[in-house]
Amino acid sequence: MTTTLAAYVLGTPDPPALADFYRALLGWEEVEHSPEWVRLRPLESERPGLSFQLEPDHMPPTWPQRPGTQQMQAHLDIQVDDLEAETERARALGATVEEHQPLRHVRILRDPHGHLLCLFLPGA
Repeated sequence: MTTTLAAYVLGTPDPPALADFYRALLGWEEVEHSPEWVRLRPLESERPGLSFQLEPDHMPPTWPQRPGTQQMQAHLDIQVDDLEAETERARALGATVEEHQPLRHVRILRDPHGHLLCLFLPGA
């Protein structure tokens, strides 16, 4: 039996808008599109991809985590060559930088719909 991680799916109140952010950030292409579902993939391969599904009641997680609040169940780690430049590019695309930054070579951000993501340098 062979198993392969095919995609990571983010719930969002606006799948096309969030897909636009990640398409610009990652340089990936859109391969499926509807108001309820969008799928992106790297230019050089079919999988793994990143998909966005309609969740009208999506609630962003609390960061840093605190008991009794919406917990982060997962986040995206994105390796970059230049942490400062890519942080600024992500901000220009609509991301926000979190105040709490526990690691020197990692930048914690939120995408435009509140999902947490980390930009990090190789070796971090």
